[in-house]
Amino acid sequence: MRSKKWKPRKVVIVGAGDVGSTFAYSLAQSGLADEIVMIDHNRDLVNGQVMDLSHGFIFFPTVNIYAGEISDYSNAHIIVIAAGAKQRPGESRINLLKRNAIIVEQIVGDIVDQNSRAMIVVVSNPVDILTYFALKKSGWDRGRVIGSGTVLDSARFRYLLSRHCQVDVHNVHAYILGEHGDSEFAAWSLTHIAGMGIDEYCPICGRCDDWNKERGEIFQTVRDSAYHIINYKGATYYAIGLALVQIVRAILRNQRSILTVSTSLDGEYGLKDVCLSLPSLVTQNGVEYIMECALSPDELESLSRSASVLHSLIAEMEES
Repeated sequence: MRSKKWKPRKVVIVGAGDVGSTFAYSLAQSGLADEIVMIDHNRDLVNGQVMDLSHGFIFFPTVNIYAGEISDYSNAHIIVIAAGAKQRPGESRINLLKRNAIIVEQIVGDIVDQNSRAMIVVVSNPVDILTYFALKKSGWDRGRVIGSGTVLDSARFRYLLSRHCQVDVHNVHAYILGEHGDSEFAAWSLTHIAGMGIDEYCPICGRCDDWNKERGEIFQTVRDSAYHIINYKGATYYAIGLALVQIVRAILRNQRSILTVSTSLDGEYGLKDVCLSLPSLVTQNGVEYIMECALSPDELESLSRSASVLHSLIAEMEES
């Protein structure tokens, strides 16, 4: 099949639910894309989302937003997968994982069939597992298929540290690494404020009565944030929509940004055949390379444990 002429600022969003539509709204306001295409098996939903967004054209930078078809994969620059099934009453987590893996693999199969040159960004959860199966299905180089990973978790971490330390969030640099899930961990050894390591900065700050205790509370709040938001309002979508804009910006503008996207490991930190989040250089080609930072022994152990959790889930899905 011959691809249509490639469009360097065309973004296709698969899934028109809360996350997909919020991302489309944020992306339209950013001015990054020339075309935003929304695809969903629910045609009424996608048509409604497109109509609603289109009525705001006068307030956006110039952009074309429309409901698309599978053929739109062929000349897209970036394809963001935000589609997925919801858990049925009494359904096991593994069964839900398998159903979502089938959905993502079908989407990726369609993308490959269209001879697409696009980068794929997976945001559907569990993002690390689904990124792994998306990459495996595509057969592409690992840098072209990435997950949103812990980009949002790291943003939450930076926000909470900035609030605690009373410092502008833009002057806080910190990462959540590993799985986007319960086995993730805070890389305190890589946490800096104004170029100072967090342990060096804390005596100057003087805001902590018990830094070790407060450090644990900050991380626990980061890790449990999604649960609290879901309990309050049913879903998270504003902040992840903005995180996706950041990832897409790095690719479209070749910003060479360091982001904690979920990427397949091939020997980094002694790990293979798993997708998880580490600081990675994101360019116009996707992930160019993964940074092997000097993590502490405890952090290396946490990274290994996180990889083991994901390996076990992958094995269970492949065997069941």
